[in-house]
Amino acid sequence: MAEATRAESRWARWSPAGGPVRVAAVVLAAVALCGAVWAGTSWYGAAHDESLDYAATRDEVRAAGEQAVQNLNTLDHRKLESGLDSWEESTTGELRGQLRKGRKEFEKQIRRARTVTSARILSSAVAELDERAGRAGVLVAVRTTVKAPKEKPATKQTRMRGELTRTGQGWKLSALEQVPVGYTATEPDERD
Repeated sequence: MAEATRAESRWARWSPAGGPVRVAAVVLAAVALCGAVWAGTSWYGAAHDESLDYAATRDEVRAAGEQAVQNLNTLDHRKLESGLDSWEESTTGELRGQLRKGRKEFEKQIRRARTVTSARILSSAVAELDERAGRAGVLVAVRTTVKAPKEKPATKQTRMRGELTRTGQGWKLSALEQVPVGYTATEPDERD
C-alpha cells in the first residue's frame, strides 16, 4: 500500500491536476534547453565557417592591393628615397626586381622634373583569390594628380590590374598593369 501511495504522489507531482506551475516550469526549462542547444550549435557553426576565413582573406587582399597601388602612384621629389623605398616594400618578385634595377635612372628623372605625384583610390575589387597558391588579382580605379613646378596640376583616372602574392610580410604586388579603356570582360554581364 505504501508503494502505491508513493507512485500516486509521483504521478500527482507531474500531472496537470497535481501542479500546473510545475508543468509550466518543466515546459519552460525544455524550451530554454532547446534554445541554448540551438544557439550553441549556431555559434559553433559560424565560428568554424570557412567562408568567414575566405572573406577575411579577401578583405586583406583588397586592402593590400589598394595600398600598394596607391604607393606606386605616389611620389614626391622632396621625399624621393622614402617614396621609392615604399614602392619596394609594396612589391615582390619580378616587379620588385624591375623597380630596383631602374631605381637610379628613375631618381635622376624625378629630381630633374621636380614632380609631386599623389594618388587616391576610387574603387577596387578582388577579381580572383587562390588561398592555397597564395595568389590573388585585384582591379583598382585610381585618380592620380601630378604637380610640376610652374604648371597646372594634371589629373588622370586609370584602372589598374594587379597581381598579388602572399609573402612572409603579407600580400605584395607581384605585377601591375593599366587596364585599357575599352577593356570588357570575356563573358557578358548577366544584368545586361
